[in-house]
Amino acid sequence: MTVVYEDNHVIIVSKESGEIVQGDKTGDVPLSEAVKQYIKEKYAKPGAVFLGTVHRLDRPVSGLVVFARTSKALARLNKMFAEGQVHKTYWAIVEKPKAPLNASVASEPAGYTEIEHWLVRNEKQNKSYAYDHEVPRSKRARLRYRLLRHLDHYDLLEVQLMTGRHHQIRCQLSAIGCPIKGDLKYGARRSNPDGSISLHARHIEFEHPVSHQLISVDAPLPNAHSSTKGDIVFW
Repeated sequence: MTVVYEDNHVIIVSKESGEIVQGDKTGDVPLSEAVKQYIKEKYAKPGAVFLGTVHRLDRPVSGLVVFARTSKALARLNKMFAEGQVHKTYWAIVEKPKAPLNASVASEPAGYTEIEHWLVRNEKQNKSYAYDHEVPRSKRARLRYRLLRHLDHYDLLEVQLMTGRHHQIRCQLSAIGCPIKGDLKYGARRSNPDGSISLHARHIEFEHPVSHQLISVDAPLPNAHSSTKGDIVFW
């Protein structure tokens, strides 16, 4: 993990793909425990360290995760996330659809295309299914995307979430014919060598829950390097 922001109430880290945010049945050490240990060692704190998990990223996804360092910040951040006051931007490398994505779609905000589905979560499969109309047990899901760059065999998209549903970006992009690179669960042709999927929580922006100052941070790109053509390539 990489710490990208911290103060007395909030800490934001950029996680690597493969790290879990909270403990699960695998028994692997979660990111939350690593952050607690970081705080304990940096500030020489005796006893237990308080850390509140505000939101999560899927294990194969990389990028920004926000934690609360105080109970006051935790309560306020939980409310802000629930009410959509936290703005998250993702980058995704996706398989090219049969019909090329338009790089200059005139929508609101300019350059973005909004898509809407109704998602049904299958708990046993740990997977969501997208429908173009409301069905039993479905939840409305909305996001915006824009094309950032055509790559040789893929497209690079920027995605803004407007709702927060289970596997929402993965499911909705797959539903429009653009499964995320490496995401076998949602239709990718092949896996990534390290088991990751090419989805990165790139940017987050919100009002600080205590000071009310604007927090706006970016995550470093995972395994970024330049191709012979000068393009930025990652994953």
